[in-house]
Amino acid sequence: MGPSPLGRRPRLLSLRTTFAVSFAAVTAVVTVLVGVLSYNAAARLVRVDQESVFAQAVQDLRAEVRERRMSPGDFSSSAPGHEIVRPARTDVQVLGPDGEVSDSAVPRLPVTDADRRTAHAAAAGRTVEHEDVGVGDDVYRVATVSLGGGRGAVQVAQEFSDTEDLLRALQRRTLLLMAAVVTAAGLFGWWLARRMTRRLVLLTSAAEDVARTRRLGVEVPVTGPDEVGRLGRAIDLMLVRLAQSEEDQRRLVQDAGHELRTPLTSLRTNISLLRRMDELPPGAREELVADLGQEARELTDLVNELVELAAGQSAGEPPQRVDLARIARDVASLARRRTGREIGVSVRGETVTEGRPAMLTRALSNLVENAAKFDPGGTGPIEVAVAGPALEGPVRVEVRDRGPGIAEADLTRVFDRFFRTAGARSRPGSGLGLSIVREVALAHGGATFAFRRDGGGSVVGFTVGGWPAGGRVGDGD
Repeated sequence: MGPSPLGRRPRLLSLRTTFAVSFAAVTAVVTVLVGVLSYNAAARLVRVDQESVFAQAVQDLRAEVRERRMSPGDFSSSAPGHEIVRPARTDVQVLGPDGEVSDSAVPRLPVTDADRRTAHAAAAGRTVEHEDVGVGDDVYRVATVSLGGGRGAVQVAQEFSDTEDLLRALQRRTLLLMAAVVTAAGLFGWWLARRMTRRLVLLTSAAEDVARTRRLGVEVPVTGPDEVGRLGRAIDLMLVRLAQSEEDQRRLVQDAGHELRTPLTSLRTNISLLRRMDELPPGAREELVADLGQEARELTDLVNELVELAAGQSAGEPPQRVDLARIARDVASLARRRTGREIGVSVRGETVTEGRPAMLTRALSNLVENAAKFDPGGTGPIEVAVAGPALEGPVRVEVRDRGPGIAEADLTRVFDRFFRTAGARSRPGSGLGLSIVREVALAHGGATFAFRRDGGGSVVGFTVGGWPAGGRVGDGD
């Protein structure tokens, strides 16, 4: 049999049932232990108290008959002051010299041969004890104490059956109380588990709905300041980011397909002309070969940038402390050799931050290359400015040029994928360079910006989240 489908698992395996049963089981174990220990302690105290009372009564009686010469009449129920000589909380029966009952207890206690011999004993205080003596439906403990000189004996009895009846009643009540506590604990545990897992059930339903329908736009109905609320918010944010990632991938595929059509169409056209290569004049042949090389390079650059963008711009590179001023100087030095343009670097404040060096180098290189590409005949220098805060905060990187500038209407779109201004469509490029800059900035907790420069040209750049001041990586050029 295959696994149960989502949402169809047995109820006994649910977290709610497990929690309720566990809560009731723990409560039951604790209640039974407390009940049993409490009952045993109470029963022991009661029995020990009864035994100590009886033993003390017998001891007092023995001491009394040894100290005073007493006769059976002294213990008669009709004798004056007999309540003083009778032990407390006991029944007393008096035996005569012949061992016969001269003053019966209520109920009458049995007299054995050992009791009769004790009544004939010459020594006062001689004692014989009997345990578990049945008198009717009751159970007694009996001690017979001789008066000495063969004058008789006194039997002291204490009923234990009423104590046991009391303990049995206490036991029944304890069991009923334990059963009530366990039942109440089970009901309370079920209510508490239902209350605690209600939001988890909603969260599970939302996750199962996403798994079943593959729709990432499901609203997660879980709030609160506790761990469940945090989990709900985390899942909601995760779904939002997954939906955004899915949308970005879909848009990337659509845009890439659109952008790839033009170079591929041009390549197919030029390839078809290669079949007529012998019919073309030498100048046309050289132009055709040059076009094929240029289109192949542009297509290679476009594919590389698409792969880099889809892969998250080297997201596997570990973050580390980097000095943006040093990166700017390295990028400017490389761009000088490639373009022959004058590129200046200015640094202000603390420029050490946390980031991925390769990604930041790529972003800054894209900005400098764009500035050089769109102002090929410019005589003014390209300026790279890196400014950091005094203590903590974002580091700002700007690339300033004196080119034709960006139209006011295009400033908000220049970082979109494949977007190219009207003046840039005739120039080589994929329209992905500034989009990669934006992805790098967002990956570093920053943002991009672009505005027109006073006196002509543009200022394009990005910010990166700050890193505590305290030194730079390297000392630059």
